[in-house]
Amino acid sequence: MLQLKKVHHIAIICSNYERSKKFYTEILGLQIIREVYREERDSYKLDLAIGDNYVIELFSFPNPPKRTSRPEACGLRHLAFEVEDIQETHNLCIKNNIKAETIRIDKFTNKKFFFSNDPDNLPIEFYEK
Repeated sequence: MLQLKKVHHIAIICSNYERSKKFYTEILGLQIIREVYREERDSYKLDLAIGDNYVIELFSFPNPPKRTSRPEACGLRHLAFEVEDIQETHNLCIKNNIKAETIRIDKFTNKKFFFSNDPDNLPIEFYEK
């Protein structure tokens, strides 16, 4: 059996780098660790963190193919972020013109959560701590 320690990072390819960079840094509040432009690929790579935890690599590539379907396509289903105050998070999404589903309650944990999307319609879940 492998001896995994933790999830190291999640890689996301975006269609509009500046729009996604703004979403992940200015709206979600992830901190920039490093930003690199890779000229040979005409691509940016942005390493992002929550606190001291490196979590997301955001990539740009010219003309990436679109996600096949939503939400039940094979592969990554969604990203989930834990938040202190679900209602405040929901309100901030609405204030920033980000569509947010109604807050629901997980029938197994009794915790509140809701879904939204990043600029490329990657499903994002916000889950109450």
